[in-house]
Amino acid sequence: MLKPAYPYFLANAPVFANTDLEVTDKYTGEVATRVALADAQAIDAGIAAAVEASEPMRRFTPYQRQAVLEHCVARFRERYDELAMALCIEAGKPIRDARGEVTRLIDTFKVAAEEAVRIDGETINLEISPRAKGYRGFTRRVPIGPCSFISPFNFPLNLAAHKVAPGIAAGCPFVLKPASRTPVGALIIGEILAETDLPKGAFSILPAHRDGADLFTTDERLKLLSFTGSPAVGWDLKARAGKKKVVLELGGNAACIVDSDQRARLDFVVERLIFGAFYQSGQSCIGVQRILVQEDLYPELRDRLVKATKALVAGDPKDEKTFVGPMIDEKEAKRLDDWIREAVTAGATLLCGGARNGTMLEATLLENVDPAEKVSCMEAFGPVAVLQPYRDFDEAIRVVNDSMFGLQAGLFTNDIDKAMHAWDELEVGGVLVGDVPSFRVDNMPYGGVKDSGLGREGIRYAIEDMTELRLLVVRDRPRST
Repeated sequence: MLKPAYPYFLANAPVFANTDLEVTDKYTGEVATRVALADAQAIDAGIAAAVEASEPMRRFTPYQRQAVLEHCVARFRERYDELAMALCIEAGKPIRDARGEVTRLIDTFKVAAEEAVRIDGETINLEISPRAKGYRGFTRRVPIGPCSFISPFNFPLNLAAHKVAPGIAAGCPFVLKPASRTPVGALIIGEILAETDLPKGAFSILPAHRDGADLFTTDERLKLLSFTGSPAVGWDLKARAGKKKVVLELGGNAACIVDSDQRARLDFVVERLIFGAFYQSGQSCIGVQRILVQEDLYPELRDRLVKATKALVAGDPKDEKTFVGPMIDEKEAKRLDDWIREAVTAGATLLCGGARNGTMLEATLLENVDPAEKVSCMEAFGPVAVLQPYRDFDEAIRVVNDSMFGLQAGLFTNDIDKAMHAWDELEVGGVLVGDVPSFRVDNMPYGGVKDSGLGREGIRYAIEDMTELRLLVVRDRPRST
């Protein structure tokens, strides 16, 4: 279970400044713990500490950074059950999904530990013409400096880890604002980082309300802002971020195409679509929201999906049998419930689900949805998916691309030509063949195009954003003859 209260971390140290932030059990609605809430003064102090730590962090050797990250891996393993239960309580994440996220947290820090000693440069051949004869070029990567990280509620551990771990590997001090609804996981990471010999000021983890956290975005002492969250908030932050580099991992309404040649393995396809649409109550930016099925296969796949969706167990996320837990709060559940009702009023067919009780929204499938309806064209971020048939493959590609988002897309096909065509034509950051778009491995480049974001996560790719190239040019000394 959770502790009665948690401090924030300012310049590597726990500070029990107050207990002003209540963290609720997302299933029961009861207060589960209380967390210290950072004010503008604390945030300013955290940024100042990061600035002071810039030089010590730059001189902190790669093997020392690696040792810190390896310590975290060992301690995460020791506190595995505690971390999983914290996720289950503060995020309402079904316990099986919570354990999966802790496993990914460990993977992310393991990869970062490996990459910490592989931040290499290159030798450049400058002798491209006679005037450059005798010149040699070399590059190296140096830390960008103090970084600002803002992480979301839906993966409180692993999406914070995708900022913190590469930040440490790159040698960048940072201030982290975890989501105020789910701060506990990040604070446990802080407890473990505080056990290491990171230079003072290397990290601050400061839960804060959105309206009190402007310094995370606007302060000019920060050299990079990495934000994961909603598109509306992300693009607003970018507009106010000033001269700093900005990395945005935003939303999506991910689509999955199912080709007619999948009839022989339809059980597998259904299993993966159900997982992609409804794991952790659909609160994933790469959750399956739009399912496009070749018309010859559509009736059979639709019926199987409906049967499988109705069989899902919903309820207390602490129960091992639960697949669909609560949404993050009742406001979000009501918002998506309204979208479903609007679509049905406009002519959509409700195949199953569609009922809400507080934060619990049934796993829902719709068909005949007008593409202009919010449940189709916006990010649903909940347990709902929209089905539609398509006639030919190019039509399916056009439908997937007819979106303001472009994060990931899935494709079930045995046809390598269609797979390569999808990779060529789909306007997304990643195409997954043989699986749903919800699949992610933590070392792969991850991010989107259009309103889905800017830049890439995945440890090596995040390190590139958190470092700058520094060039060295050496001219040979003239040789005496």
